[in-house]
Amino acid sequence: MKLSLPARLSLRVIALGYLFVLLVLPLLVILWRTFERGIGAFYESVTTPAAISAFQLSLIILVIVVPVNVVFGIVTALALVRGKFPGRSLVQGIVDLPFAVSPVVVGVSLILLWGVGGWFGGLANIGITVIFALPGMVIATIFVTLPFVVREVEPVLREIGDEQEQAAATLGASGWQTFWRVTLPAIRWGLTYGVVLTVARSLGEFGAVIMVSSALPGKSLTLTLLVHGRYINDHNVFGAYSAATVLMALALITLLLMTLLDRKRSSR
Repeated sequence: MKLSLPARLSLRVIALGYLFVLLVLPLLVILWRTFERGIGAFYESVTTPAAISAFQLSLIILVIVVPVNVVFGIVTALALVRGKFPGRSLVQGIVDLPFAVSPVVVGVSLILLWGVGGWFGGLANIGITVIFALPGMVIATIFVTLPFVVREVEPVLREIGDEQEQAAATLGASGWQTFWRVTLPAIRWGLTYGVVLTVARSLGEFGAVIMVSSALPGKSLTLTLLVHGRYINDHNVFGAYSAATVLMALALITLLLMTLLDRKRSSR
């Protein structure tokens, strides 16, 4: 059905207005509230010891989560595409579970498993603290970011097929040689895209992390928890907006990388 010119213009105005109200306007408010006191005040707010430690902790979690998800994602995608085994549909459902379960529920589940009185709560007796410490935050972040690499690599593996891998094996290549020289180069763009999505979700995760964190500066306070703590607990609105601006900048960088990678992948 071909729409008339007024109808097309109306739809565009509605769509752009919707995006402006929900996306652009909040970002403009954040930027205005952040820099209304000047760049110097913003710099002082984001370079406090609490802010620096929150940024460092977010990076530490990121450095741990991304490699784990890369290894798990590639192995799982290869198993789902190349392998045929009982329970394959169950594995597919488990991979998509983080999309369906609320992050808060994930945090509560981790407390029931790793907290005092939980199934693995006895680890605290030997000095291994999981809940309200870095390990619990890492586990929560790994869970919520689990599907991204798998779901980006899996369709690429289906598209390229296994003919080149079979040819390499026929020529005498070992399993590792086939993976490093044939499979990995073929899936590199899908893998990279999955890594970028994992980075974005890891930096912005809040619901699951807050449940397993003590939110103490220098110990278990991430950037997202810093924004929450400054706004709710400390009533430091300016500090909260400043930290949110740092998160927004990281998100925009991630979005730019995703756009560039998507164009690169499409061109290939």
